[in-house]
Amino acid sequence: MVPHLVTALTGPINELEQRLLDAMPAIERWFRLEWMEHTPPFYCSVDVRNAGFKLAPVDANLFPDGWNNLTQAMLPLAVQAAMAAIEKICPEARNLLIIPQNQFKNTFYLSNLVQLRRVFQMAGLNVRIGSISPDVKKSTVIALSNGDSITLEPVVRTRGRIGVKDFDPCTILLNNDLSAGVPGILEDLHEQYLLPPLHAGWATRRNSTHAKCFEEVAKRFGKLVGVDHWLVTPMVDRLGVVDLSTEAGFQKLSNSVDGLLAKIKKKYKEYGIKEKPFVVVKDDNRSNGMGMLSVRDSKDLVSLKVAAPAKGGKAVGAEHDILLQEGVLTHERVNDGVAEPVVYMMDRYVVGGFYRVHADRSMDENLNAPGSSYVPLAFAESTHLPQPGERPGASAPNRFYMYGVIARLAMLAASYEMEATDPDAEQYA
Repeated sequence: MVPHLVTALTGPINELEQRLLDAMPAIERWFRLEWMEHTPPFYCSVDVRNAGFKLAPVDANLFPDGWNNLTQAMLPLAVQAAMAAIEKICPEARNLLIIPQNQFKNTFYLSNLVQLRRVFQMAGLNVRIGSISPDVKKSTVIALSNGDSITLEPVVRTRGRIGVKDFDPCTILLNNDLSAGVPGILEDLHEQYLLPPLHAGWATRRNSTHAKCFEEVAKRFGKLVGVDHWLVTPMVDRLGVVDLSTEAGFQKLSNSVDGLLAKIKKKYKEYGIKEKPFVVVKDDNRSNGMGMLSVRDSKDLVSLKVAAPAKGGKAVGAEHDILLQEGVLTHERVNDGVAEPVVYMMDRYVVGGFYRVHADRSMDENLNAPGSSYVPLAFAESTHLPQPGERPGASAPNRFYMYGVIARLAMLAASYEMEATDPDAEQYA
């Protein structure tokens, strides 16, 4: 499925596509050299936005949980990538334990676990799924409507290792973003490989750190291919902790929104873009639960204003560690629903992806919300390899190649981010 665009791909994106295709050998060599110096996240998914004049990642998830949305045609790519990743980390690996989220009534999430289990079994591993939820006290089989089933087993800890009954894994795969905090049972596992590491979880991770690393990567990439790095980079402004129940805190947020909008307007004027810019207000630490708000003017912030308690003190939920991110429109549509590509990677390889589609959202809103649906991307089809010589904007395969390049830039930034925030880095330095 290739979506149509509400406006023709013209100007900067066409130029960007042509630059990427012309520079393909240099780009692939650059990535190759980067991966010699930096370890990619074990797996990763990246939400990409195509505004027609700009193509940029707006989110990088280090615990991707939509593997069931990838088609069967994509499975061989995922299996090969899993083999490469495991071989690099633990060549003698035999047993893999997957630690899931505690979403046992969510059948879509359970289908994701089934697909992950399938990938690693086909990569040559014995796979079990071990729950750290206190509600899972014994081995539990859950049947899914499509005929699949999944067995959840309680995780047990012995002598600095974790496993499930009669199963001692050398590698633990987290499919749990730790937004509720790091449970003690996962700490100090020095004898086993824990992937991704604990500091990749939202208990400690910050959006602003990733944004800073991405800007560094994008600037170098821009020089490599000869483009303005803004064309692939959302501007950001980290405010720090702001108390929205105070006039001073709310005014700081308003002023910062106006300031970032002014910077975006300047760029829009430089490129002759007629769209009205917007800013996304969100928590720097995603586990705080503020959600996302798209604003085109500081007056739109009124819904975030928190009333202070009558007798003084802090209002509940008044303080937030806020990050402002340049909003990136999506001009893509699938069956008239607003769409954005989500690219899935394992180790350093693009293994597939899908369009996230939401019929009830507009092109400046977050599509990762109840009511969204998923349409597979055609990465795995051999006919969708890049096709140099095609007219820019006319070739779906070339568009998919662009998505893959942008997603890999975000994955590389995540690699930088993990190195910069590694709590054990100093002792090895």
